Order: sequence, then C-alpha cells, then structure tokens
Amino acid sequence: MEAFTIATWNVNSIKIRAAQVLDFCQRTAPDVLCLQELKCTTDNFPRPDFEAAGYHSAVLGQRQYNGVAIISRREPSAVHELSLVAGDSAARWLQIEIDGLHIVSLYAPNGNEVGSDKYTYKLNWYAQARRYLQEKFNPERDKVVLTGDFNVAPADIDVHDPKLRAGKILCSQPERDAWQSICALGYHDFLRHKYPQAVLYSWWDYRHLSFPLNKGFRIDFTLVSSSLLPYCRDAWIGRDERKRRGDLKPSDHVPVVLALGPEHDGGHA
Repeated sequence: MEAFTIATWNVNSIKIRAAQVLDFCQRTAPDVLCLQELKCTTDNFPRPDFEAAGYHSAVLGQRQYNGVAIISRREPSAVHELSLVAGDSAARWLQIEIDGLHIVSLYAPNGNEVGSDKYTYKLNWYAQARRYLQEKFNPERDKVVLTGDFNVAPADIDVHDPKLRAGKILCSQPERDAWQSICALGYHDFLRHKYPQAVLYSWWDYRHLSFPLNKGFRIDFTLVSSSLLPYCRDAWIGRDERKRRGDLKPSDHVPVVLALGPEHDGGHA
C-alpha cells in the first residue's frame, strides 16, 4: 500500500464551514475526508467546490439534521448508503470502496440522556451496526476503516473529568460496551495504541470556555480492521482547526487523521 491519508471530521453544517473544510484540504491534502453532520440535503452539498479542489464526492444528506459524506481524490469503485435500523430515515452511514479499501463515514446517535428513548435508539443503532459489520466484513481479511463521530468516549482517559461524567451520556457503561463490541469484531483504535497516555480530545462544548480550558472528549475515531494494522503509520488530531479564524465560528469537533503506508511490523494493537 502506498502512502494514503484518511481524515474524519464532524463539521456541524457544511454550508457554514465549506470554506474551512476546503482550506483544510488544501493545507493537508488528505486522500479521503469523511464528513459528518452535514445538515444539508444531498443536492445542496457543494460538490463543485470540492471537484475544483480535485475531489470526488459521495453524499448522503438530510435537511437540517445528520448527513454524511466522503470526498476522495480517487473515484470510488462502489458507494453504499445504509439505514441500519428498520424504518429509520436518519442519514448516518455511508461507505465507499477504493482499490480494495472499504471506508465508512458514520454518525452515531447522540442519545440525549441516559435512559431516554433516544438513548435506547442509540444502543439499538450500535447493535445493528455491529450485526452489519459482522455479516459484511472479515477484519482479518478485509481492509476496512470505520471513521466518524461515534458519540462515545470509550475510556476515562478520553474524558476531561471522568468522575463528573461517570454514568452520563457519552460515558455510560452500556455506551462504552456498545463501542467495545465493534472493536471486539476485529477493529482497532490505532491512535490510542500509538499514544496510550496522551491527553487527546476531538470535541469540546461551545459553552463554559470548554476549548480554552481543554474540557473535551474524544468521541471521533478512525478504527482499522486487523488486516490494516501492518499498514498503519501514524494518527493524530487536528486540534488547531477548533481555533477561531476571523469571524468564522469553527465546528465543535476537529479532524482525526490516519496515515497508512507500506506494510511494516509495528502496527500491532
């Protein structure tokens, strides 16, 4: 595998932040960028702007809420739009294939609060995601990257104040168990493996000076299948994208980037 970078970013409205996303692409040149929370219909996604920057666009949009997209320098050989829960119209799962590499952009439900109907929906969504992945892929054979906003902080190290957040949304044990059930199929959090003790967050609330005080959560991921571990070179979080530039209010999330390259023996997790 040649050098290949995949980034994921919950942009919290592509209409508002298209210029920032394009600037990020020009500065960092990812081969693939997975986007979540587009908050626009498929037809209203700014395809021409990304085409001018050298990217193909696969889009599953939804008015006002949700929405996922994958932009890529190479045109995908296949694009799949999924609704994991029967009767659910939420635009939360899009996957493409490029040269045998399967890439998913997902936007997991938030859940609102523990015990609510939306929380139950979230756990059900995770159960259906696990079922689909188990049926669709063999992580020991298939090269798969699961990217997106998972809306779970899987361990206390991924939360700025684990005691305060214990048992609450994003950090409750059933949510963490659901996230781990995906990993148990054969998917790996390479960023945490690479930097096991680092303080790493991908989302900060707009309120309470959360970003300046670094009161964040790590809820955005690029999980790789076991067969891809030997190709993982590095991973990082683009924290600077959360900083205000002029009058533009940034997304409350930042990009998470995975770098792949020629096979080596340093990718075990």
